[in-house]
Amino acid sequence: MNTALKGLKVLDFSTLLPGPFATLYLADLGAEVIHIESPTRPDLIRMLPPYAHGQATSHNYLNRNKQSVTLDLKDPKSIEQVKQKISEYDIVIEQFRPGVMQRLGLDYQTLVEINPRLIYCSITGYGQHGSYKHKAGHDINYVALSGIAGHSGRKLSGPPPMGIQIADVAGGSLHAVIGILTAVIERQRSGIGQYIDISMTDCVVTMNNMAAAAVLAGEQNQQIENEHLNGGTFYDYYETQDGRYLSVGSLEPQFMTGLATTLDLPILLQKGTSFDVEDRKAVKQAIQEKIQQKTFAEWRTIFAELDVCVEPVLSLDEALNSELARQRGWVVDVPVKANSAQTERQLACPIKLSRSQATYQFIGQGLGEGSW
Repeated sequence: MNTALKGLKVLDFSTLLPGPFATLYLADLGAEVIHIESPTRPDLIRMLPPYAHGQATSHNYLNRNKQSVTLDLKDPKSIEQVKQKISEYDIVIEQFRPGVMQRLGLDYQTLVEINPRLIYCSITGYGQHGSYKHKAGHDINYVALSGIAGHSGRKLSGPPPMGIQIADVAGGSLHAVIGILTAVIERQRSGIGQYIDISMTDCVVTMNNMAAAAVLAGEQNQQIENEHLNGGTFYDYYETQDGRYLSVGSLEPQFMTGLATTLDLPILLQKGTSFDVEDRKAVKQAIQEKIQQKTFAEWRTIFAELDVCVEPVLSLDEALNSELARQRGWVVDVPVKANSAQTERQLACPIKLSRSQATYQFIGQGLGEGSW
């Protein structure tokens, strides 16, 4: 099988979500990933219910295609073992607080003396320098400090707690993959590796993109509910007769016209682009009153035939078993062990290349089950 990253060898010292999700992408696309784990302090993701095939489903997914190797990093013999093997590896990824890998003797400056081609990526909440570098944090803290939470949600209810880890995944994991593969490409030219400092807060702040552009260059203060992306216009969620929701994003003129016609709402065309607060409230109220006249299933049938940027709000189970999921291959059956007939359903790698394929060799291994 032609895998895009075949030949890249990765030592992964990370735990929980950000680092393991980054190396999952690398492993799916063909890199050889050795996941180094403590023999006495298991990754907490292994303990997170629910379970399948005797292990946590989150672990089974995040660590598929990786070899699980146990090393006690407080033991000098384990440190020496890593140093002896580091010349064979292209990439190290770690997720400890700043200074930990240096105290262990596995920091970039030490390992690059052994392997000048080494690419070394550190993922932390606040980066390797600055007054926050030693502070603890979680996704909700990074999103709060980034400004995202401050211009999301409603005036009355405040910022919404999200159903996914925005900073961990979009900030940490995906930016780490971008940084690592960028360094791999640069190494082809220079012949040497480099250090990558990924701060989840640094990365997630860039997801403000258009809002930040307005604040920085336009000197406009981004207030809650002033812009279409968080409910200031009629771009929003609307409750159906039976308590479900529709997402309405019909902003462009052709979509707005289609929505107004479908709902028989002249007010939408008259005031849908108004900047007046009361006009906006009147439009949203009119849409809500119309949407509440039919059930979720009825509206789903109606809008399925229309191209007006209105879609049903699905539960995760509904989404993963939808026709779109089937058509686009969102879910794959992954062998429990290499070449095993027994499988576990998991999310597929979303990166679709024309000549190279993602691989699904086995689910996350038992602690220390792998080899290197």
